[in-house]
Amino acid sequence: MKERDRLQADLEWLKTIPTAELTDRGLLHQTEDKTGLLREALAFYGVSSVGAWREIWENPAIAARRSPCFESQPGPASAWIRQGELQAHRIACKLFDKALFQHALQAIRSLTREEPEKFESEMKRLCSEAGVAVALVPEMKKVPWNGATKWLSPHKAMILLCLRGKGEDKFWFSFFHEAGHVLNDSKKDLLINNGSREDPREVRADEFAAEFLIPARYNEEIKKFRSNKEVLSLAGRLNISPGIVAGRYQFLTDRWDYFKNLIRNFQWKTG
Repeated sequence: MKERDRLQADLEWLKTIPTAELTDRGLLHQTEDKTGLLREALAFYGVSSVGAWREIWENPAIAARRSPCFESQPGPASAWIRQGELQAHRIACKLFDKALFQHALQAIRSLTREEPEKFESEMKRLCSEAGVAVALVPEMKKVPWNGATKWLSPHKAMILLCLRGKGEDKFWFSFFHEAGHVLNDSKKDLLINNGSREDPREVRADEFAAEFLIPARYNEEIKKFRSNKEVLSLAGRLNISPGIVAGRYQFLTDRWDYFKNLIRNFQWKTG
């Protein structure tokens, strides 16, 4: 391919990358020079060429190990995941220890009663001690995902969570969903939680999160709740946030207006 043709093809690729959003986030410099912007975009991904980018993000062998929802928007999707990678690489982690991570999850479950400014740093510390980096990245246009899991090396996993100012019940379910992937799924897979239940790995992670937060044996009791007092009482017995119990009630009954006042909406300073 001639140099001019290659450059034109590269600039066409650049159009698929959300450069405006990345610039707004301070990850690319503001410039009208398309060639310069191309170089910056490649540097953001840590590659030297568009061909190298395709090998990482579009290689069929890699795509086969990835959640299908990635394929419709590879530019924005890869940009969101790359932001998580960059965050996660900056987090010093010990070697992955499955037993220690399981122990950390029990401690984090109790942290659900706290506000983000109290639990965020402790959650990240507990996970890093067990070899898991937790990255929190704001949502990007065309990428309405809840979270993702990727192994950065055989000894370090990344849990990537989307920040949308979401309700606490959804945030914590997303975190423990991704934790389920870390514990139970292949280290070769990039797993993306878009709310779909078509992938059996996603179903399994949903079941893990649900059971870890509130065991299924409490579901019949929860469905009969009629007062805030009952929600607060069970939350105290289980040592979890009342918002998580309220969210379970809504999910089980389809009564989405009930107990809304007990579900906090987190305001994030990260990202």
